[in-house]
Amino acid sequence: MTVTLVLGGARSGKSRYAESLGRGEKYYLATAEVFDAEMRARIEAHVKQRGDNWHTMEEPLDIVAALKRLDGKGRFILVDCVTFWISNLMHVKRNVAAEVAGLCAALKSVKARVVVVSNEVGQGIVPDNALARAFRDEQGFANQHLAAACHVVVFVTAGLPTILKKAKRKPATTRRALSSQSRKA
Repeated sequence: MTVTLVLGGARSGKSRYAESLGRGEKYYLATAEVFDAEMRARIEAHVKQRGDNWHTMEEPLDIVAALKRLDGKGRFILVDCVTFWISNLMHVKRNVAAEVAGLCAALKSVKARVVVVSNEVGQGIVPDNALARAFRDEQGFANQHLAAACHVVVFVTAGLPTILKKAKRKPATTRRALSSQSRKA
């Protein structure tokens, strides 16, 4: 099925755009954790904005296992967002590159339509401390690997989506085409 990566800066409209792609049975795989009242308010606002027609699963670390549990034909899964996931992984000292490689591998075999949301953090200044620079680097490498693994990549700025990559369509195999080929054989 189609896998889409939606990139953008903070408050760019990337989550709203990603949500607008949802059709059918919709699942929201949330990676953020609540550490304070402000974050709780943000999460509650996101839930309210989505409405009742979304099933939410919260998973801050093991999103590959969660993705596999949610996967199924006819489903739409929104992973929001890679940025919080990487922060969570770094916080517990997990190997971010290995986790991202696992996610990219899992995305190749999903049956559901999946949209992955991630922040673009590399367009600003170089951070002034080692942890922030390490995070920026991990996020940048993750975005590169995810972009390579996804069929479609969209960059959202000021609520406006720009398609960066769109997979070439595979030729449709129809009954007529198959019977035409068998007649030639």
